[in-house]
Amino acid sequence: MFDIVGKRFWFFLISAGVILIGIISLVVFPLKLGIEFGSGSMMTVSFEREVELSQLKQELASLGYGSAIVQRSGEGDFFIRTRELTGEDKTQLESDLAAELGQFKEMEFYSVSPRVAEETARNAAIAVAIAAVGVLLYITWAFRRMPKPFHYGTCAVIALVHDVLVVLGIFSILGGIWGWEINLMFITGILAVIGYSVNNTVVVFDRIRENLIKGVSSSFEVVVNNSLVETLSRSLNTSLTTLFVVLALLLFVGASIQNFAVVLLIGIIAGTYSSLCIASLLLIVWEKGEWGRFIHWLPLPVRAEK
Repeated sequence: MFDIVGKRFWFFLISAGVILIGIISLVVFPLKLGIEFGSGSMMTVSFEREVELSQLKQELASLGYGSAIVQRSGEGDFFIRTRELTGEDKTQLESDLAAELGQFKEMEFYSVSPRVAEETARNAAIAVAIAAVGVLLYITWAFRRMPKPFHYGTCAVIALVHDVLVVLGIFSILGGIWGWEINLMFITGILAVIGYSVNNTVVVFDRIRENLIKGVSSSFEVVVNNSLVETLSRSLNTSLTTLFVVLALLLFVGASIQNFAVVLLIGIIAGTYSSLCIASLLLIVWEKGEWGRFIHWLPLPVRAEK
C-alpha cells in the first residue's frame, strides 16, 4: 500500500515551492486587469484586406493610442482595448483606421467606466469570499457528528486557497509572457474550481469518516492513508475525464472562453492534488499537533526518511 501520509511534508514542500514561484511571479508580473476590472473600451474588428498585428499597433500609436492592447484571435479578427472612448472618439478612431488600413467590420464593442469596473471587482472579491465561507460552514455541518468537525472545514478552505494561489501564480506568468488578462470568465473559472475542488475533498473526507466508523485502525494516520489509497483511482479518473472535456473546450471553442478553460485546466490539476495531498494530510498535522513542525518543516522530509 502507498504510504501517502508518511510523505506529507514532501507534498507540502512541492506546494510551497509552486506557490512561492507564483508569488514571485505576481510581484514581477502583476495580474493584468481585463476591461471589466480596469475600465476602458473594447472592440473586435475584422479587416477586409490582410492586416498585420504590427501594422495595427503602429497605426493606433500614431493616432494617440500607444497604450492600446491589441490581440489577434484564431479567426483572424483583432481585439483592441483602449481607454474609455466617447461616442465621438469611437467614430473618429474607426474613420482613421478605415482610411489607413482599409474597411473593416466591427464585430463587437463595449465600454466600461471606472466606477462600474471598481464595483465589478468588489463584487467578484465578495463572491469568492462568500464561496470560501460557504465551503467552511457546509463541510463543518456535513461532518458535525465527527470529532472536531471544524478541522475538516478549515483544512478544505486551506486547500481552496492553495488552488487559487496556484491559478493566480500561473496566470501572472501567462500575463507576463502573452499579455493575458483576468476578466469575468476568469472569476467564473475560479468559482468553478472551488466547487470542483470541494467535491474531491468531500469524497476523501467522507471515506475517512466511513473508515473511522468501521474502526479500520486506532491510528488516525492509518485511517487517512487507507482512505486516500481507496479514493485515489476514483479521483484521478474523474479528473482525467474532466480534463479531456476542458481541453476540447480550449482547443475548439475559441478565445471567447479562453480564460475560463485555462483556469479550469490549472484548477482541476491543483484541486485534485490539494484534495489528496493537502487537505487530508493537514488533518493529521492538526490532529497530532504538528503545527510547530509544519512551520519549520523544510528539513523534516529528510528526517522522516531516516
